[in-house]
Amino acid sequence: MSELAIDVRGLSKIYDAKKVVDSIDLQVQKGRICGFLGPNGSGKTTTIRMLCGLLSADEGFGTCLGMDINNEGSKIKRKVGYMTQKFGLYEDLSIRQNLDFVARLFEVQDRKEKVSIALKNLGMESRQNQLAGSLSGGWKQRLSLAACLIHDPELLLLDEPTAGVDPKARREFWDQIHSLADKGITVLVSTHYMDEAERCHELVYIAYGKILARGTEKQIIASANLHVRSIQGEDLTEISNYLKVCTGILSVAAFGNSLHVAAKDLVLLEKAINSIKDSGALKIKPIQANLEDIFISFIANAKDNYEPRSFL
Repeated sequence: MSELAIDVRGLSKIYDAKKVVDSIDLQVQKGRICGFLGPNGSGKTTTIRMLCGLLSADEGFGTCLGMDINNEGSKIKRKVGYMTQKFGLYEDLSIRQNLDFVARLFEVQDRKEKVSIALKNLGMESRQNQLAGSLSGGWKQRLSLAACLIHDPELLLLDEPTAGVDPKARREFWDQIHSLADKGITVLVSTHYMDEAERCHELVYIAYGKILARGTEKQIIASANLHVRSIQGEDLTEISNYLKVCTGILSVAAFGNSLHVAAKDLVLLEKAINSIKDSGALKIKPIQANLEDIFISFIANAKDNYEPRSFL
């Protein structure tokens, strides 16, 4: 096994007697792209901040780039590039000025040359004097990535970096991420987009502070043992509402002009499907579960960590 860039055990964070991150074990090999998936409020951002030393863990231990997360946070920060959910640079400074400022913070050697290289590598030379606040979402994303890379980090922690960005810019961004991974940089990226999840080497799914699944896309689909039926026809809203309350049905989700109905128990799934076969001209067929089917079913069964419970 390759050396681990991230290796943490039992990582927990407690706010107001609630474990927003609950005993997480996370291992990521160097040079790999790990997709960190989960609904809003699942603990992704809190976990990322603990990994890079911005938050201290209340429980747990481990290393990030070989450094102790509990005692060497300041050292970890110098080796990590962290891209936040929201644009975190100065909107009243130009692209070049922002990169120069970040390079100063990290005490980058040959700062002006490194900034010029960053501008060239990410195609921003022609816009270098443009104010950051006037940039589109895609260009702000590109600037944020350049700022993350200016100090030559060994690990990138990207927190929903493509939210609100158009498909072309997302694709270009992911091409850059794979290029960086090919150079040995490790990437932990949180995302809500299933097409982006499919571009990761491995996936970790978290809900309500707990990891529910991990592995490659194929491994997660295979281990889920989920049976799915596709339903096409009329009155799908009424059928959806009916199936959602049927025994054994984990999830019912609309996909274009069809419904995906998922269950663990094949007998209960068939019973529910048979009960709606007379509801007009429906096309019903078994299909392979996809990541979205699986993750919707995960969240349907996950226990909310904000239900009343004590950790004392």
